[in-house]
Amino acid sequence: MPKGANQKLKLYYLYKILHDKTDDDHKLTMPELQEHLAAYGVSADRKSLYDDVDALRLLGYDVIGEKDGRNFYYHMGTKEFEIAELKLLVDAIQSSKFITEKKSGELIKKLTSLVSDYEASQLKRQVVVQGRIKTMNESIYYIVDEIHSAISNNHKIRFDYFKWNVKKEMVLRKDGKYEVSPWALTWDDENYYLIAYDSEADKIKHFRVDKMRGIEICEDRREGKEHFKQFDMAAYARMNFGMFGGEEVRVKLKFKDELVGVLIDRFGKDITIRPSDKEGWSEASVNVALSNQFMGWIFSLGTDIVIAEPKEAVDWFTKDINSIKDLY
Repeated sequence: MPKGANQKLKLYYLYKILHDKTDDDHKLTMPELQEHLAAYGVSADRKSLYDDVDALRLLGYDVIGEKDGRNFYYHMGTKEFEIAELKLLVDAIQSSKFITEKKSGELIKKLTSLVSDYEASQLKRQVVVQGRIKTMNESIYYIVDEIHSAISNNHKIRFDYFKWNVKKEMVLRKDGKYEVSPWALTWDDENYYLIAYDSEADKIKHFRVDKMRGIEICEDRREGKEHFKQFDMAAYARMNFGMFGGEEVRVKLKFKDELVGVLIDRFGKDITIRPSDKEGWSEASVNVALSNQFMGWIFSLGTDIVIAEPKEAVDWFTKDINSIKDLY
């Protein structure tokens, strides 16, 4: 690039130097800024740099100049994100099972470009997570984008839905495509789910996004609006353990007082907790989707919790206990 072209980019290079090479703990003097600009083939005298710094401030960039001892230093103050905010985003990306290793790396690399080189090194140290199981569906980004597009434009979608077989192969759950009305996306139990209305079954269903393939946006308008007018996503997620659906039932649970935190973590602070008929025990009634996953959660808490009602839930659990016993 000719030197004249470099000079035309002086303001951009100055911004890049301040963005990449400075933060609250790393600052540059005017001579050091001139040296960095020279590396880009840009010459600049002090007066023009003062004007350029003012121009960056007028553009909305937080360029801070302060005297320290005998020298005057410059650094970029507020940026698009604080380092603490980016650490949270990096952790979320790295721990998200529905984002592939490759896509995680690409996203994190983009995030590190938003801070100085020194701060970026902190983010790189953050991303080492051993043994993380990630999805292998590389097209999940585009599937999510298509779902959002269908929701925004009020259209149904059609897609293939897969499951694993014992040969570790992905196979279709049924012949033909699913056709549903998409209404929301949610992240639960480290997975991404589509919440949709199935008009054929006349019910709300959820689907693991990483197991969807061949998505198509239909011409037909979405249905099921009346089902979602009062839809509470948080309550739906609490009710469906691990997003495994089942018949919705109100269940009375009796539990040792020490488990109150477990119940609140699972069902929220709005549940009503009452003293039970046994000293040191309490009880609460909650809505759940009866499923093997719910029964497994009860089993995991051992003798510190009991299903008191309804009878169908009690019978299900005792039948499962006896079946497990028979296996051994």
